[in-house]
Amino acid sequence: MDINNFNFEGKKVLIRVDFNVPMDKDRQVTDDTRLRGAIPTIKHVLNVGGAVVLMSHLDRPLKKLLEDGSIDRNKYTLRNVVKPLSDLLGVDVKFCDETVGEKAQKMSEDLKPGEVLLLENTRFYAGEEKGDETLAKGMAALGDFYINDAFGAAHRAHSSTTVVAHYFDKDHKCFGYLMKAELDHAKTLTDNPERPFVAVTGGAKVSDKILILEKLLGEVDHLIIGGGMAYTFIKAQGGSVGNSLVEEDRISTALELGSGYRQGCHHSVCRSDKGSQDYSLEWPDGGF
Repeated sequence: MDINNFNFEGKKVLIRVDFNVPMDKDRQVTDDTRLRGAIPTIKHVLNVGGAVVLMSHLDRPLKKLLEDGSIDRNKYTLRNVVKPLSDLLGVDVKFCDETVGEKAQKMSEDLKPGEVLLLENTRFYAGEEKGDETLAKGMAALGDFYINDAFGAAHRAHSSTTVVAHYFDKDHKCFGYLMKAELDHAKTLTDNPERPFVAVTGGAKVSDKILILEKLLGEVDHLIIGGGMAYTFIKAQGGSVGNSLVEEDRISTALELGSGYRQGCHHSVCRSDKGSQDYSLEWPDGGF
């Protein structure tokens, strides 16, 4: 259902947003693009008389533990997002240092229409990235409705994205404005693109993008791959990558995608810039 068809008046609305924002050494947000992207959905719920409970991940704290094995909560807490988010919304955003549990439940229950609560980093919980059902159930208990507006994390079957949605029926869950806009834009590009159709993709992992890349190869005229995952393609080609990030277990996948390229995409460049080095590689027969 369309977000505009729901009645959120007097209800608590759990919204999965993507606040995985860059910060400087003082933990100040340096780019608020993702915060701004969530504002329309949040404001819509507030304007129609609802209260908002926000949840998001920030970085990968469980993979960057302190020397004693504990989570660096000061570095990866979402508390640092509260002020810039409050400024953008014009609302004093409340913060809970839990994502689930008695405290989160109480703070959610106490919310009044027009108020916003931001929960702590979902990735402080080991079950988040494993799609833990118990964790997802605890999240679902915080809202009457669920809205997924985290386009950047929607491809992951995590507790806060995919699994939590199972606890809401079709009349109590939907996409937010950001998610809908991205999907509508993607549909326009794939259904009736202007030619030449050039796609630029990036990110750290090939494994996160396999389905997207396979889809694009059958649609685009040119595919440009950048970001960290470019190094996996460079190594598959036989290039030198130094200490750069490479998914060794995806080298064969990169080769297979190159084969898929030759059947569809007319010309494709795999390019990655690091310092003064510049790779511009073509696959055999004009591939990656």
